[in-house]
Amino acid sequence: MSQELTHDWNTYAGPEIPAGRRASVCDETLRDGLQNPSVRDPSIGEKIEILHLMEALGIDLVNIGLPGAGPRAFADTEALAREILGARMKMRANISGRTHPDDIRAMMQICERVGQPLETAMFLGSSPIRRLVEDWTVDHLKRTTADAVKMAAAAGLPVMYVTEDTTRADPKTVVALYATAIGAGARAIVLCDTVGHATPRGAYNLVKFVIEKVVKPSGEKVRVDWHGHNDRGLAVANSLAAIAAGADQVHGCALGLGERVGNTPMEPLLANLRLLGLIERDLTQLKKYSETIARATQTPIPANFPVVGRDAFRTATGVHAAAIAKAYKKGDAELADAIYSGVPAHWFGGEQVIEVGPLSGRSNVQYWLSKRGIAATEDVVDRIFAAAKQSSRILTEEEILALAAPRAGRSGAK
Repeated sequence: MSQELTHDWNTYAGPEIPAGRRASVCDETLRDGLQNPSVRDPSIGEKIEILHLMEALGIDLVNIGLPGAGPRAFADTEALAREILGARMKMRANISGRTHPDDIRAMMQICERVGQPLETAMFLGSSPIRRLVEDWTVDHLKRTTADAVKMAAAAGLPVMYVTEDTTRADPKTVVALYATAIGAGARAIVLCDTVGHATPRGAYNLVKFVIEKVVKPSGEKVRVDWHGHNDRGLAVANSLAAIAAGADQVHGCALGLGERVGNTPMEPLLANLRLLGLIERDLTQLKKYSETIARATQTPIPANFPVVGRDAFRTATGVHAAAIAKAYKKGDAELADAIYSGVPAHWFGGEQVIEVGPLSGRSNVQYWLSKRGIAATEDVVDRIFAAAKQSSRILTEEEILALAAPRAGRSGAK
């Protein structure tokens, strides 16, 4: 949309994220998303279908499972790895486990069986509260980190080292653990807001601190990832703040699935990254991706869920509908998409939808009928408008069509 038509206060004092920055995305739906206690674990066929939709969205990295969690988890992880490799997807795969020899061996076995070294994401608790509960010392965590990273690296596996609850860990421990991991061979590190504690300023501060105090002094080329949860409703904002501070990659899950209230929701995350110019890709399959995962996990999509919810680009309010209809009459679909929406529906495979209900104006009725090729005669518009004003909800398509149908004894009336 032309800057002459919309003034952007988001960049009034300069952009929050420097121009030219790019970010990559890791999809955790098939691992962390499935840890949500309310979801169904999809069949392997459904997971493979989801993989292809992730590929269509240009997802950079997908976590395909915890092979050390049991026989089914191992089998599914192997099958997903084979699908990505066999289909020659551009998307890369990684696998997860604890910094425990049993989990690392399971990840090594997956890589041996598929004949390809996959990135291994190994995680370890780091915050003082976790150390208290587990009776861990920082020295114990450093030894565990060094042993785990060296074990995977010696097998030729790229290592992504993850500290849980990083956003509540003290600076000294953060430096000690990440420096140990990088020294042992890790070339990707993940900063985690495991319990959704962070604010955007906190996310920014942590990422900046780790880059300045750990990554740069190491002299190594290390990818920095941000993994957030949504307990305070700040996950998307935190992800953007992490990128502003220098994070290379951010993680998310379809529909915000995951532990408790879930991970960073992928749909608004991708929308914001696209709107900010941090990614350039076709996202018209986003709704299909979300709906497929919703069916597979038996998770209903809230009507007001950003970007892909039923109401995301839908209105029945008279003033809003009148403006959208006027924009369409000008023959400008982009204008219609922007007049009452900060997210362009057509970027994500959607369109503006005008309904008829108790808060509607006559323009709603006229637009609704014309959209379906039905003559908007004064009599028909009056009838539907009167019914809408007496209703306590949006009129259904069946109700409007019944009201629009010719009335007996009125055909040919003057």
